[in-house]
Amino acid sequence: MNHEDQPKRKFPSLFQMMKSFTKDLGKYIRDGGPNVTPDEYADRLDVCNTCEFFDKNSYRCTECGCMMQHKAKWATAVCPKNKWAILPAMSTKEIMQRNIKIAKENNIEIDEEDIAKYNDKDGGKK
Repeated sequence: MNHEDQPKRKFPSLFQMMKSFTKDLGKYIRDGGPNVTPDEYADRLDVCNTCEFFDKNSYRCTECGCMMQHKAKWATAVCPKNKWAILPAMSTKEIMQRNIKIAKENNIEIDEEDIAKYNDKDGGKK
């Protein structure tokens, strides 16, 4: 049976989706908003596209209800079926360095003054 032949799955309740999203968002913010690299993002979406819990029409996971084009970008997010590669835990400084690298690779303007203020504030430590 291929992916298109899979039975239609129902999404979790609105309450359950809000609960999961709030938990994921809190962790993402607490950890400094770390994003995966473009390659890791593509790998995660490749996994989703072959998963029996992925609804291609809505681009959402029927297990957690999340919109995968967003959730797959967050380094702190995990697949509810543990199908994504696990990323190593990082310090706040490592998260900042990673996000700066990704921004530069994608030609996103970075305010170096803000980065200097952050480093002066806590030395880049968690």
